[in-house]
Amino acid sequence: MTAHNVVHLPTADEMEEAKVSSRTLAKYADADRVRMMLRGSNGESDELVLPGHVLQLLLTVLAEMSQGNAISVVPRHQELSTQEAASILNVSRPFLVGLLEKGDIPHRKVGSHRRVRLADVLAYKERVDEQRVATLDELTALSQQEGMGY
Repeated sequence: MTAHNVVHLPTADEMEEAKVSSRTLAKYADADRVRMMLRGSNGESDELVLPGHVLQLLLTVLAEMSQGNAISVVPRHQELSTQEAASILNVSRPFLVGLLEKGDIPHRKVGSHRRVRLADVLAYKERVDEQRVATLDELTALSQQEGMGY
């Protein structure tokens, strides 16, 4: 699978179709597998089976489309530029470069450019999120222990 940087904002008709399709598929959201019948505008039809996690992904895509958002599907092994990685982490590019230079996130250089695997960016984000939750839990316990009332 290759990633394509094609941005397509859904039209009003596509947004409405996504909304209707999302409601229909949502009835099957808890299923392990879903059997679907497809019929194209050319008259061809096929039956297929979707695993539950694929249905969840499809529901997410439809929900975003119904709100007028563009969607990107990126393989976990995809390499990102430093700006793309910084955007995913919601940090500045210089801050991300500092993380790379400290070794917090693995990267490689292609010429003078740094490339970061999406999987490594997501792993870093997960580690930071876990640390944040642990710190908040500690602060909550400490404030309750001290009787701070919140």
